[in-house]
Amino acid sequence: MGKHISILIKPASSLCNLRCKYCFYANISSLREVKSYGRMKPATTTALIANVFADLEDGDELTIAFQGGEPTMAGQRYFEDFLAKVAQQPKQVLVHYALQTNGMVINDSWCQMLKAHDFLVGLSIDGTPIYHDLNRVDVRGRGTFHRVMCTKALFDQYGIAYNVLCVLTNPLAKHAKKVFDFFHQNHVQYVQFIPCLDDMDATSRSEFALTPERFASFYATYFKLWWAQLQRGEYQSVKLFDDVVNQFKYRRRTACGLDGHCQIQYVIEADGSVYPCDFFALDQYRMGYIQEQTLRELFSQPMAFDWVQPRAALPAYCDTCPFKQACCGGCKRMKDAMYVTPAGDFCGYRQLLTQLVPKIDEIVATAAQAHLVAAAQG
Repeated sequence: MGKHISILIKPASSLCNLRCKYCFYANISSLREVKSYGRMKPATTTALIANVFADLEDGDELTIAFQGGEPTMAGQRYFEDFLAKVAQQPKQVLVHYALQTNGMVINDSWCQMLKAHDFLVGLSIDGTPIYHDLNRVDVRGRGTFHRVMCTKALFDQYGIAYNVLCVLTNPLAKHAKKVFDFFHQNHVQYVQFIPCLDDMDATSRSEFALTPERFASFYATYFKLWWAQLQRGEYQSVKLFDDVVNQFKYRRRTACGLDGHCQIQYVIEADGSVYPCDFFALDQYRMGYIQEQTLRELFSQPMAFDWVQPRAALPAYCDTCPFKQACCGGCKRMKDAMYVTPAGDFCGYRQLLTQLVPKIDEIVATAAQAHLVAAAQG
């Protein structure tokens, strides 16, 4: 059985056509010597593809995800050129494509390309119209909810596979039922909640940054509503629920960091620089350049070795946790948003697992039945 490699490319670096009030990547890029590397040059694209495929063999799989900033700012021609160059590779590699977008420039032409190449798209919609328009604003400070919903309608029309990505800010997390109702009413079948993080160099907590307490209360309410809906035969994929089921039921790792162990993500910036994690695309974590080395060579760098090493000791609160061996402290960048509080007396993720894990077998059986019903109806 062949290997499966995943890479994440930032073809337009930190460039974006929105000015989201909580943007974590704007903070990360501001901490670098070069804030934005601009758009990826054709020569970089050519070298990137050659050096990625150098380590692949017939029968392997490759997932290429495009992210930003806003990756569509690289232009549709960039993507068409990229797709054509990959298609010219002689090796028999199964390539999967993914794109994360705010949806602002998506039109029929984009949809035709995305559909033709079976892109899985992550579309950012922040849970309710009010909170979306409050935080996800354009360069003139105007809300973008109507525009992104038009893009959602286009994806539905073209049959493009997409997940909704919802940034879970501390204020939004107070409104789990409103968020649930919105996604249900708008027939969102796949949703991923992204905990809103404080700036990496923050000296005081942002009003947007999620706290473990608010993380736990949001998921406690959302899970109850989700479970009741599932028992009625309606299934919605919630990424975190799926990841927990995969880990505890099937011993599969489908999300980096949930088990406390960092993986190399191969984040490739527009200038070809490579980083081990999207949260740490900083100068001090640069592994090298994809124009100069293959992925295997980059993986052998000291930075890569250091990245995957076990972290420091866990908080004392973890010693009493029944899920300690499965979690091992979780994602180090998410620790302030969803894990143990600064006071050391509460963990948001532990509370979620306490609610979800005992029901896993029942969840799996009920979800299977819901899929059968949907298949029969469809």
